Amino acid sequence: MTLQERYEREFPKSRAKALEAQIVFPGGVTHDLRIMQPFPIYTASAQGAYKFDLDGHKLVDYWAGHGSMLLGHSNPQMVEAVQKQVALCTHAGGNSELELEWGKLVQKLVPCAEFVRFTGSGTEATLMALRLARVYTGRQKFLKFAGHFHGWHDGVAIGSDPPYGSLSVPGIPNEIAKFTVVIPPNQPELLESTLKADPEISAIILEPTGGHWGAVPIRGEFLQHCRTLADRYGQVLIFDEVITGFRVSPAGAQGYYQVRPDLTTLAKILAGGLPGGAVVGRREILSAIESRPGKPKVRHPGTYNGNPLSAAAGIATLKQIATGTPCELANRAGKNLRNRLNEMFHRENLPWIAYGDFSMFRLLPRYHGPRPKMATGDADGFIPYEGDLEKLDGSSDPQFKFAFRQAMLLNGVDLPGFGGWLTACHTDTEIEITVQAVRNAIHLLAAEQIGS
Repeated sequence: MTLQERYEREFPKSRAKALEAQIVFPGGVTHDLRIMQPFPIYTASAQGAYKFDLDGHKLVDYWAGHGSMLLGHSNPQMVEAVQKQVALCTHAGGNSELELEWGKLVQKLVPCAEFVRFTGSGTEATLMALRLARVYTGRQKFLKFAGHFHGWHDGVAIGSDPPYGSLSVPGIPNEIAKFTVVIPPNQPELLESTLKADPEISAIILEPTGGHWGAVPIRGEFLQHCRTLADRYGQVLIFDEVITGFRVSPAGAQGYYQVRPDLTTLAKILAGGLPGGAVVGRREILSAIESRPGKPKVRHPGTYNGNPLSAAAGIATLKQIATGTPCELANRAGKNLRNRLNEMFHRENLPWIAYGDFSMFRLLPRYHGPRPKMATGDADGFIPYEGDLEKLDGSSDPQFKFAFRQAMLLNGVDLPGFGGWLTACHTDTEIEITVQAVRNAIHLLAAEQIGS
C-alpha cells in the first residue's frame, strides 16, 4: 500500500468533508497554507499541544493557530474570560473598559508603545503603519525585504513569496510596484546604498526574526543596522511583530534584542488567538489618526477594532505572558526540539537539518553541508547556507511537502509544511514523539523514493 493510500484510508471523515468543501470554497480551503493533497485533515477540538481530528486521531500540533496560541489550545484562563464576556456583550459598537485595560497591557509590555491603535487583523495593522509612515515623512515609497510577509494588501504582497526575481503579483497593478522597494535581507551595505540613493523611501518594514517566521533568520546586529540607517536617512522603522510579538519574549523581538522601532504591528498572540491586531509606537507618528488643526488626518474606521471579545481573550493571555514563564517554556522546547532533531539526523546520516530561533523551527531536506553544533541559547543556532535566500526560502516542491505532511500525520504529528511553532505546552514527551515521527516519515518517503 502506498503512502497516499494509507493516508486516505486513515482519514476517511476528513476526506469526505474535503470533497464537500470543493463546492463551497475555492481550492477547498479558507487559507492558502491549508492547501493539502490529496486533502487536508479536519479538526474537531484542540487542547494544550494537541489537536483531535474528525477520525479520532490525537495529533501533536505545530500549527499553534498559525502561531497565535503561545499558551497552547484552549487555555483555561482565556476560555473562562471569553465565556464570561460572550454572555455580556460581543460587540456593542462603542467603547469599553476592556479595550482600555488591553491597551494598557500592551503599553506595559511593548517598549515602543507610546500609543496603541487596535485593528481587526495583522494585515490591517501593517496597512495602517505604512500609511502613517507616509504621512509622517511626506514620502511615498517603502522598503521591505524579500521573503518577509506583512499581510496581503497590495503594497506588501510584492516580494513576499518566491520566485523573488519578479515583482509581478496576480491581481496587483504593476504601477503599485514602483512604490515598493524590495531587497534581500541581512545585507547592511546594500540597505544603506538603497536608502541613500532613494530619498522617497518613507519606511523600512521587516519581520525582526526573519521572513516567513524565520526561514532566513535575522538577528540583533542587522536590526541595529536598520535602526541606525533609518535614523541616518529619515525613514520610519517598522517591526512587524505579528508573529514575534509576545512570543520571542514578553516584550517581543524588540525587547529581546534591545532595538526600539518607531512603529510595531501586532496580532495573533495579542488577541489570544481571536481576531485582532494593533499598531503601536511613537506618539508623534500615531497622532496623525487624531483630528489636528491644519494637519492631515489618517482615517481609521474598523468594525472590530478593540472589540470586547478579542479584548477579553487578549487580556487573559497577556497577563500570563507578562510573567515571562510561557515564553521561557516555549523557547526552551523549541531549542530542545531543534537540537534533538539534529542529533537524530547526524546519528542516522540523513540529509536533513533543523534550524530556527526561539519557539519556531524549520526543517531543511536535501541538505548537504556542515552539521550544526548543539545550540545553547534561544537565538544562537547554526544558520544553513550562510542565510542564502534562495536555498532557504526559494521555490520548493509542493508534492514532496504534501507527501511529508501525510507521513507526519500518519505518525501522529501535524506540521504546516517543513516546520512550525511551539507553545508553552510542548514538553519533552511531545518532542520525543516529534523526533520519532520525523525519522519515520523520512524513511517512509525514502521507501517510495519520494523526493530523492
